[in-house]
Amino acid sequence: MKRTRPLTLVLLGIPGALIGFFLEIGLASAGQPIISLPLSLSITLVAAGAIVVVLAVPIARAIRGTNPNPINPFRAMRVAVLAKASSMVGSLIAGFGLGIVVYLLSRSVVPAVSSLWTSIAAAVAGAILLACGLVAEKLCTLPPEDKDPDLREPLPDRRLS
Repeated sequence: MKRTRPLTLVLLGIPGALIGFFLEIGLASAGQPIISLPLSLSITLVAAGAIVVVLAVPIARAIRGTNPNPINPFRAMRVAVLAKASSMVGSLIAGFGLGIVVYLLSRSVVPAVSSLWTSIAAAVAGAILLACGLVAEKLCTLPPEDKDPDLREPLPDRRLS
């Protein structure tokens, strides 16, 4: 599995921001109430990020040799995929929250301050989930192998004399 590229995260964050912004415009134009993100979303995103990092720590210890217990490779792969998904979802939600914040700040009459703060909290929590996903992905990465054959230890000579 390849590491998550920054371009991928940006390409997910920008559409998230556009969707959040234009969804609010569409709802306001239709006379519907705008989206007010709940505070529980932010709390859940931060908790999910912490859980991803906690799941990745034993794998990092096993890779570095400080954990004497072997790690199931399927578990390690699941945690690595979860870390990658967390970074992508965090980017999308951070963009969505930023889109809503931009919409709220661009109005001549600002809606309730509580909706502004919960949208900012959702954007920050999305960024925290993104960071936790990247950290967990780094913890699950195997160290690079030596590609230079000249630097390897020579094999013992096994010729029969």
